[in-house]
Amino acid sequence: MKSDPKAVLTGAHFLDGDHACSEGAIAAGCRFVAGYPITPSTEVVERIAERFPLIGGVFIQMEDEIASSIAIQGAVWAGKKAMTVTSGPGFSLMMEHIGLAAMTETPCVFVDVQRAGPSTGLPTQPAQGDMMQARWGSHGDYGIIAISPNSPQECFDLTIKAFNLSEQYRVPVLLMMDECVGHMTERVIIPPAEEIEIFPRRFYDGPKDEYLPFKPDEDLVPKIVKAGDGYRIHITGLTHDEKGYPVMTAAAQEKLIPRLVNKIKFNAEKIIEYKEDNIDDADVVIVSYGITSRVAIPAIEQARKEGIKVGHLRLIVVWPFPEKRITQLAGRVKSFVVPELNQGQIFYEVERNAYGKAPVYLVPHAGGTVHNPKDIYNTILKSLKGK
Repeated sequence: MKSDPKAVLTGAHFLDGDHACSEGAIAAGCRFVAGYPITPSTEVVERIAERFPLIGGVFIQMEDEIASSIAIQGAVWAGKKAMTVTSGPGFSLMMEHIGLAAMTETPCVFVDVQRAGPSTGLPTQPAQGDMMQARWGSHGDYGIIAISPNSPQECFDLTIKAFNLSEQYRVPVLLMMDECVGHMTERVIIPPAEEIEIFPRRFYDGPKDEYLPFKPDEDLVPKIVKAGDGYRIHITGLTHDEKGYPVMTAAAQEKLIPRLVNKIKFNAEKIIEYKEDNIDDADVVIVSYGITSRVAIPAIEQARKEGIKVGHLRLIVVWPFPEKRITQLAGRVKSFVVPELNQGQIFYEVERNAYGKAPVYLVPHAGGTVHNPKDIYNTILKSLKGK
């Protein structure tokens, strides 16, 4: 399936990350967005509000983030591709509905332009403090996908990827931007619509009286239908059977919840994406994501100039986490260095999967600005000395 040529602004543009995200959503076929203004994500919905009337989309400014995160799920069951956008405190408010989307297997996209917290924090300054919340923020067990762009170009490309993954696995997908990436302006190439691959919604096309909303295919993902098209559907956040009817027993829980986890877990190697530079001979590997992956480059280059063999593993898909790759590298490198705009989140995942085979060093930062590359460089030196 290809993108809509009438909606895609083909060519080279100078866009900030927020606006590039908007264009990515449009190219992916998103035609319903609900949101509530919050810095530094507001520019995403401002552009959506400007562009949607021209292409038949609907944008609704809701009264708050809770209403926004449930409105998009109603739109999905009405047949639309849908997204909501937020930051900081708004992301916290959406957690219950991220869990609902996971439980009801509602394909949708949540964009979080991260800022410094906790609470109101620094509303206009960068951070990466929501990464663990993205994975574990809602209660209970479920699978999730979270993606972290490091440029306006990736904000466009990875928003499309987010929608495609949400449709493929019937799961909410989180696009974890940060203020720096959201507000930086760079050249963004938008390809012709016929070159943009869109994963179509997994619509059921069998007999209406045989449809079961939560009967999985071989890949553990069920087919979906539109409400109002004559199918019997029941959608609930309660533990349910394949009909969607509440069945509140331990047996029903045991059948449903592992499938919600395993449809992501068993397909993780297809979903995981990362970029490696100078890994083959590396003694030290920097693991980074988002804006920090760009700030780390001067430190890596300085170390290389001085003969220190430093490689770079940049996480593009952060959840599911590339556990196997970290474990492989831990068996042969001297150390890992993890710079983050938080006090340690993905650091703990690297440490867990290194299994003690290689030490892991955190370069923390409270947010508000980005790292000084010297701090990353000094930690590289420290890791080689084993301090």
